Amino acid sequence: MIHDQALLDLLSQFPAQQFQGEVFRATGPSVDPLAPSVNGGRWSPRPDGDAGFSVLYTSLERDGALAELCSFIALLSPIPKARNMKVSRLGVSASRVVKIMPGDMHRLGIDQTQYGERDYDRTQEIGAALAFLEFDGLLAPSARWRCDNLMLFASNHSISEQLETLGQEEVEWRAWSAANGII
Repeated sequence: MIHDQALLDLLSQFPAQQFQGEVFRATGPSVDPLAPSVNGGRWSPRPDGDAGFSVLYTSLERDGALAELCSFIALLSPIPKARNMKVSRLGVSASRVVKIMPGDMHRLGIDQTQYGERDYDRTQEIGAALAFLEFDGLLAPSARWRCDNLMLFASNHSISEQLETLGQEEVEWRAWSAANGII
């Protein structure tokens, strides 16, 4: 993929920082919580395309992880019946993470009024450029909850960095979604 040089130049100005801490990931009950997404998403084009790569999507808050998964499930038609989801608490470290603050959105070409929509073109361009610049992660505001999400770029995340499951719980998705205004 050919990246926009102006975007690469702009992202190169963001300082790399280290991250070490606990994050959360909500998945189906049988999904490995450490397995990155291979379907693309807000910050990553589908890996089967020219620019695609795998990303491990996590949230700094438990409810942030649930909001991301439950908002996706609620879009299905018909809406699935009640069933348990798995919320995993992960221990993570990364050495080269970019943090995008809400104030950075405009200069990166992200319309904050549309950020919650599922139009991912610009954010995928940014994620692909960050992966190309060999960052191993991105901290960015969640589009679904008042918290930050941490996305780890699987091909850049070193095997020497921490990535482990610290604990898990089951949460019934419909009850949580109804209680939190998702459905």
